[in-house]
Amino acid sequence: MLDGGFILTKIYTLVNQKGGVGKTTSTINVAAYLAKMGQRVLVVDLDPQANATSCLGVDKLGVQGGTYEALLGEEEIFPYILLNERLNLSLLPSSPSLAGAEVELVDELARESRLRKAILKVANRYDYVFVDCPPSLGLLTVNGLMAAVDGVIVPVQCEYLALEGLGQLTQTIERVRSALFPELKVRGVVLTMFDTRTNLSTDVVREVNRHFPNQVFKSIIPRSVRLAEAPSYGLPISEYAPTSVGAEAYEALAKELLKGDKA
Repeated sequence: MLDGGFILTKIYTLVNQKGGVGKTTSTINVAAYLAKMGQRVLVVDLDPQANATSCLGVDKLGVQGGTYEALLGEEEIFPYILLNERLNLSLLPSSPSLAGAEVELVDELARESRLRKAILKVANRYDYVFVDCPPSLGLLTVNGLMAAVDGVIVPVQCEYLALEGLGQLTQTIERVRSALFPELKVRGVVLTMFDTRTNLSTDVVREVNRHFPNQVFKSIIPRSVRLAEAPSYGLPISEYAPTSVGAEAYEALAKELLKGDKA
């Protein structure tokens, strides 16, 4: 039972306050592969930069409603959800107006759980919901964490400074857990931008596994030119370069997530 209703939907939030770690890339590509596997998937873009929205081919400047309304409106969000028929993937888009939501939310009642409430109203229409957080630890991200009914997924770049911010993120998760949402958990850590040519990437993999024992996904995402190019075409890697190493990695990650959820 959850908030008065039984739901089978898996709701995950992808979070890391460090930018450029592959958070949005992981969100849209795992979502796209799960949709390809027949799952009903919704991506919620909680970032005012609206990168997930753009990556799925939607012009953020033309968005008529989306995450902003989910946080500050009273009406249901379903009319704002866009369906990409080619990908069979749904999106609650972001827009630049979301940048003001953090300030506007300050005086709102139950401000930390606005997104959770909005998502739960439509969750039974989907098998998976993925929330893509902004690269910060403010009120928008707290809303994302509160919405993470089935846990957070943390993308970590295989580079030297990647581990520095993990302590701060872990503290934020702990604060939300102790003050607002005791059931909040880490579903898994995704290692991204792995470079087979460097010992450093291997060292980071070892260190992350030490920090998060039994919580690191086995599927590791390589550094890839094709993955970097795909967003500019408004396509996930499954459509842009389906035979690339990046595509194979994200397909494996989606299968690993699905298998773990069915277990």
